[in-house]
Amino acid sequence: MNPLADADASVEAVRIERPTLHNVVVSRIRDMIIEGLLPVGVRIHEGQLCQQLGISRTPLREALKVLASEGLVELIPSRGAIVRELTRKDAYDMLAVLGHLEAMAGPLTCRNATDEEIREVRRLHDKMIGCYERRERLPYFKLNQQIHSLLISLAGNESLYLVHDILQTRMKRIRFIGDRTEASWKGAMDDHEEMIAALEARDGDRLSEALVNHLKGSWERIKNAI
Repeated sequence: MNPLADADASVEAVRIERPTLHNVVVSRIRDMIIEGLLPVGVRIHEGQLCQQLGISRTPLREALKVLASEGLVELIPSRGAIVRELTRKDAYDMLAVLGHLEAMAGPLTCRNATDEEIREVRRLHDKMIGCYERRERLPYFKLNQQIHSLLISLAGNESLYLVHDILQTRMKRIRFIGDRTEASWKGAMDDHEEMIAALEARDGDRLSEALVNHLKGSWERIKNAI
């Protein structure tokens, strides 16, 4: 037995992975799109963006390919990359499909999630409340999206999760701008309170109804912003 080898193995097991430049660039540009710092329908000026982010064109172009696969960016020959614009019909259709997916997930999640996993959803929810109270919109939005993704993941249906993830990603900017007013933001928070209550009660039908009502409210919040 080699104590030094065992120690090295232990250190290796707990080593924290540092974010790569690629992941950092993808995340930053995604946030810029969500916040509207990169306008929809406008060509992304690579030179200016590289200068702003302090990077070369190679990591930028690789990041744009990822964002194109997520449906946030369009890569157009001879024009470069533009931020993808969603029509009202695009948004309505995607929300309609998301509603069916989340309704399906409600009973599955309530049945399959462990107590510890439900506590994790509660932890994220409480953290999101803090962001709401401090009016920190982007951190709030990211936690909001993380909660929805986790609820779907806990259903235990990989196909359901994959389709949901694609549509949720494409809707990010539209849903972010939907909570501009105090009333609409408060309405979204009330929806989440009902969702967490249903989950903790393990009431699948109630959770499904809460998720669907939340998406219906999302349409009301975003339809005039598109």
